[in-house]
Amino acid sequence: MLPALTPWQQRAYVQACEALTAGHFGHATLITGPEKIGKRVLAEHLAQRVLCLTPRTDGEACGVCKSCHLFASRAQMETLEVRPDGSPAHPWGHSAHPDLYFLGYEINSKTGKPRSEIVIEQIRALTEKMGLTAQLGGMQVVIIEPADAVNWHAWNAVLKTLEEPQPGRYLWLLSSNPAQLPATIRSRCQRLEVRLPMQQEALHWLQQRGHPDALAAEALDAARGHPGLAAAWAAGDGLALRREVVKDAQALLRGQADSVQTAQRWLADGRASERLAHLAEFALREAMGLTELAATRTLAARFDAANRARDLLRTPAREDLVVIDALRMWR
Repeated sequence: MLPALTPWQQRAYVQACEALTAGHFGHATLITGPEKIGKRVLAEHLAQRVLCLTPRTDGEACGVCKSCHLFASRAQMETLEVRPDGSPAHPWGHSAHPDLYFLGYEINSKTGKPRSEIVIEQIRALTEKMGLTAQLGGMQVVIIEPADAVNWHAWNAVLKTLEEPQPGRYLWLLSSNPAQLPATIRSRCQRLEVRLPMQQEALHWLQQRGHPDALAAEALDAARGHPGLAAAWAAGDGLALRREVVKDAQALLRGQADSVQTAQRWLADGRASERLAHLAEFALREAMGLTELAATRTLAARFDAANRARDLLRTPAREDLVVIDALRMWR
């Protein structure tokens, strides 16, 4: 079974369902929203509805047809691939449903590690899949996540698919940074946005998940109102890691820590990217309320350096040098 939709996912889902019912839901849709806000869960709920062979009178999936049974089977499959940052991702070609395709980071056959981008060979394979007749006689759905990772050469192949839509085919692009997508792609897609909820709604949701009030409030504040991040941090050691990052940054500012040694420690457990995200958030928080231009510029440079380092960690660049450069901004 798919995870239940959160209130903020439900709002986007209802919007999409209304467009589907009215026949206004286009061939290609760009589903946007912050990381960990639940874009993929939303897309999978929509896919189950679209692929159902005998939908109910309200348009929802029946849960008993062959498509629904296959969809339930694929929902229970173990994820066999991870993103470069270690988080799970749907692998290409591992859907138990013959008309549902996921396109994400693929394992590089030469290195045995996930690629840092989605390449043109994957898009070409996708195009071939979409050219085939739906095996169950219904619709076909392709979900590309993260769309931000599609490289520029591959976008040309995607553009051809967008310019020559076929009936009964849906292409959904999931992106946390839609501005990074080519304008030619964005202009050819409808947009469905998953927005952050109001603080009280997010706090109530965290409490319903069993997090104590004080912990939920601290996590939500640290995540700047993002319930997905707050839930992940409250359930694990994310808040402790954040406190550690702040402590390290303050030690660097006072000259009580060394950038090289700190970088080595950050890289030792494979969570450097997560620490850099906390570092960027700390810089942003420190900049709030400042009126001095020089200080604001310094913190903006630190914020940019931390985010740039996160991006570089997805490339073949030397990880130690990348993290050291970001930390040196705090000396």
